[in-house]
Amino acid sequence: MNKEILNEVVEFTHELLKTPTCCQELKDVANEWLNAIGSENEKVMTEKYVAELKEDIMPIENLIAFADSKAGQDYFGEKTAKDIVVHSKEIQAQGAQYCDCPACAIVEKILKKCGEIK
Repeated sequence: MNKEILNEVVEFTHELLKTPTCCQELKDVANEWLNAIGSENEKVMTEKYVAELKEDIMPIENLIAFADSKAGQDYFGEKTAKDIVVHSKEIQAQGAQYCDCPACAIVEKILKKCGEIK
């Protein structure tokens, strides 16, 4: 990863760590990656970080299906789940491929910078 992209990904990663919707597992891997920059482990940790980012970003159709399910209603609450379904369908109709919560929005930016999604 060239220095300019690396600097942007580092900045996005710091933003990601501050989001309330970022899971602890991703936060842990992100911190490991940040600590590995410039070390002999940087390449391995970059691969691990990108893999975790790919695993954690929520495809919009998965979010809709979950929020529209009984499990989603139990998790979010009935009203919030319905609001998520409506909002997610709206952004999907506009071309969104992923959830637009703060964490997923930043993960999408990072993956685009790394050339992992187009």
